[in-house]
Amino acid sequence: MTDNLSDSFMRLAVSAIHHRTAVVDGLDIFYREAGPADAPVILLLHGFPSSSHMFRDLIPHLAPRFRVVAPDLPGFGQSSQPARATYAYTFDNLARTIERFTDVVGLTRFAIYVFDYGAPVGLRLALWRPERITAIISQNGNAYEEGLSDGWNPIQAYWREPTEANRNALRGFLTPATTLFQYTHGVADPSLVSPDGRTLDDAYLARPGNDEIQLDLFGDYRSNVAAYGDFQAYFRRHQPPLLAVWGRNDPFFVPAGAEAYRRDLPNADIRFFDTGHFALVTHAAEIGAAIVEFLDAVNDSLKGPIRLGDAHSDLDENGAARIKANSVNRA
Repeated sequence: MTDNLSDSFMRLAVSAIHHRTAVVDGLDIFYREAGPADAPVILLLHGFPSSSHMFRDLIPHLAPRFRVVAPDLPGFGQSSQPARATYAYTFDNLARTIERFTDVVGLTRFAIYVFDYGAPVGLRLALWRPERITAIISQNGNAYEEGLSDGWNPIQAYWREPTEANRNALRGFLTPATTLFQYTHGVADPSLVSPDGRTLDDAYLARPGNDEIQLDLFGDYRSNVAAYGDFQAYFRRHQPPLLAVWGRNDPFFVPAGAEAYRRDLPNADIRFFDTGHFALVTHAAEIGAAIVEFLDAVNDSLKGPIRLGDAHSDLDENGAARIKANSVNRA
């Protein structure tokens, strides 16, 4: 009994979540951190309209085995919300900030968990510095056009014609009704969905000026679709281990987006869960177990800490720089 209690207390201590802030090029980047400092690292990247708060139930499942780091993107959560006049809200720029964040907090090799907006941010990190990426966990993190549902039609209309009318037509995506839809659509039992997460998301969206930031990002999302070919070329060239844990009933990123990974990564592990967009709200334990199983297998195959990028580092400097330059030029 004493040994069991001791093990439980040790597990709780390791799983404790620390709430920190790093200064990155003058911005305060808030992040959650847990797990042993010398363990393999997982970088968790959140989506719209959320923050690292979305990982509150997942982190305790990962922290006993991994160092877990989950930042808030600029303009989201507790991170700085710089004025649009001084900070361009593009996905290239968000990715640059997170790339610098990894340098500031000392991350040299890490797996990435990418969800929604976190996917184009994290996959840019993989393009730019592929030697750092050890594995990818994609939770409704899209990289293929077939993964985009008809729910993107109003945003695509804004890409084609960036008029004020088309921009204003997207303001409905920033309302509490839409946040509620994102959290509950496709969930078998909506009573399992705590209102806390969506209420916090709505509070962040309601901050002065945040609406224009989000509309800028809606417009710039076209740069992510334009980069899909580069992401897919990265998959083919480097063959990173990939686990897709997908909410099958997501109204925005449909299952075809998960299945498409196998086209470029034949060994991808694709798992569907009977839930919606915010799959962690209902399936944090199951997804956490899948991640631990997946990363343990990756580590075992390498007989030590994850170092998959090493095999490709001699190929990547020029190619990654070229892709990064092309991405910046398109923006």
